[in-house]
Amino acid sequence: MRSLITALAAAFLAVLMGGAAMAQTTETAEGVRTGYAEVNGVNYYYEIRGQGEPLLLLHGGLGSIDMFGPVLPALSEKRQVIAVDLYGHGRTALTDRKMSLIDMGDDMAGLLKQLGYDKVDAMGYSMGGGVAFRFAVQHPDMVRRLVVVSGAYAQDGFYPEMLPMQAQVGAGMAEMMKQTPMYQSYAAVAPKVEDFPKLLDRMGELMREPFDWSADVKTLKMPVMLVYGDSDMYRPEHIVQFYQLLGGGLKDAGWMRENMSQNRLAIIPNRTHYDVFFAPELVGIALPFLNGETKVKSWDEQVKEAK
Repeated sequence: MRSLITALAAAFLAVLMGGAAMAQTTETAEGVRTGYAEVNGVNYYYEIRGQGEPLLLLHGGLGSIDMFGPVLPALSEKRQVIAVDLYGHGRTALTDRKMSLIDMGDDMAGLLKQLGYDKVDAMGYSMGGGVAFRFAVQHPDMVRRLVVVSGAYAQDGFYPEMLPMQAQVGAGMAEMMKQTPMYQSYAAVAPKVEDFPKLLDRMGELMREPFDWSADVKTLKMPVMLVYGDSDMYRPEHIVQFYQLLGGGLKDAGWMRENMSQNRLAIIPNRTHYDVFFAPELVGIALPFLNGETKVKSWDEQVKEAK
């Protein structure tokens, strides 16, 4: 009888909530709130830490929230960071669904709504940058500011020699990857470690699929920052074109910054695609932008202060 009453209560609550699932959150001894939320058939794992304006944080391919370990403390010092293990990654299990940045963009909107967020800043690295980008394109009213770290808007952004290597990604690589940090971090937390070969297949399918979202870039109205390493996996020409599609780098900013775009481009020296996501400089670059700190002293102001 008690189980029947519980089921009826849950059904009644679902009606009141319009049929939406409710995220279940617990808190660790360190004050980090963790939980799972089912969105579009995927049981997403998330962590919430810190206080302040909400920031959605999305990791790269074959990684997890733990990729951001070196920078998470600084990010969450004055921000409420909502970090998510993306579909098939970390603690979020694969289903029969394909790997799609577009689908995951919609998933992030559903997840955030379950967690009670109407609008957030978003920052994603690599594949997570693509998901954050799609989230911003598909749900622009939910994104205040966007930071894309080492991401592309089109497949031709990669160096040409990389495309054949990406095309070879699949289950056949699983055994040789067992000594890599990608597999080891996956095996440490994945609900089904045996799914790793399947994950490689899904990632290979994703990387073989051509895409060009240049038209979507132009629709973004919120401020956007692009961040790359100076030795990234993307061609410098593509990085500049991305910035130009956002309206940046098209003309001189002007003496009084009157022609300056609201968007920003940052290049971190001595960094590659494979280590830019934990660069200490990343926090110092991204947080002022996310906080809307755009004011700088002009030459005139500095001269007057020096007198």
